[in-house]
Amino acid sequence: MEKIIMNICASSDSFGAYSENCEGIYAAGGTVEECKKDVEVAIALIKKNLPEERWPEQIKGDYTLVWHYDIQSLLLYYGGLLSLSGLERLTGIHQKQLWSYMHGRSKPRIQQKQRIEKALHSFANELADVSVL
Repeated sequence: MEKIIMNICASSDSFGAYSENCEGIYAAGGTVEECKKDVEVAIALIKKNLPEERWPEQIKGDYTLVWHYDIQSLLLYYGGLLSLSGLERLTGIHQKQLWSYMHGRSKPRIQQKQRIEKALHSFANELADVSVL
């Protein structure tokens, strides 16, 4: 199964996506969900409007979409699910700094990006092990 890597980036009023490894797939939307749906539309349009020999190899068979986020879009998207104070507890990064990253006022260093990613993966793994009695 092919993996199509989609990079999601935030702008001042929308989200955009482009494929890192599959030419011709671009999308946009007012929300991350709309942007993701637009990726599916873009793939469907390629399949509808181009002869199969011109399709990118990745979409000729089974594929899965892998989503990569820039820090701003990640925080805007998941900031609606996790509060900045919760993200501060998870990452150890002050919520004012997280707010600055979220709103594009500052860009995190690579170490801060890794810290955020590691904290979210750790939290996700912890949640995956939860069972309710």
